Amino acid sequence: MTTKTEQQFNEVQKKSLEAAAQLAQLSIENTQRVIEVQVAVAKSLFEDSVNNAKALSGIKDPQEAVQLRTRFAQNSAEKVFAGAREITEIATKAQAQISKLVGEQLTNSSTEVLGAIQQMFQGLPIADPNTMNAIQSTLNTTRTAVEQLTRASSEAFQAFSQSTVSGTTGKGRTAK
Repeated sequence: MTTKTEQQFNEVQKKSLEAAAQLAQLSIENTQRVIEVQVAVAKSLFEDSVNNAKALSGIKDPQEAVQLRTRFAQNSAEKVFAGAREITEIATKAQAQISKLVGEQLTNSSTEVLGAIQQMFQGLPIADPNTMNAIQSTLNTTRTAVEQLTRASSEAFQAFSQSTVSGTTGKGRTAK
């Protein structure tokens, strides 16, 4: 009986490691996306500034130069804001994926661990039925508490994600 319980705990650990690997992979993929956006924006801004310098070098009228610089600044700001919006979208999707994965892992792991503990106690030679009922009641209470904690954690993470995203997008909108 102990071997089966150990196998169950080993299986929970294996699934936890797989979930950790998935989280690491999500993190790497989303970091790559963010870096790609940043590089694309930086490259575009650099190319624009080279073209802007060339265009400004041929202008003799100061009024026309000011108008051209203003237009260049507006175009640059639009590109920066577009990049920031894209990064915010990447972060929002990543947070949703991570939240889902963590919630599933918490739920599955806690259920499996409690099931293994319950099987372990059922395999013990306990003569007194009241003792077994007390153990079962404790396990049921623990299961309910873990489920509530998992739900509360999921809701808190989602609320945090939403407040972070709305705060970020709100800042972007006021800066336009």
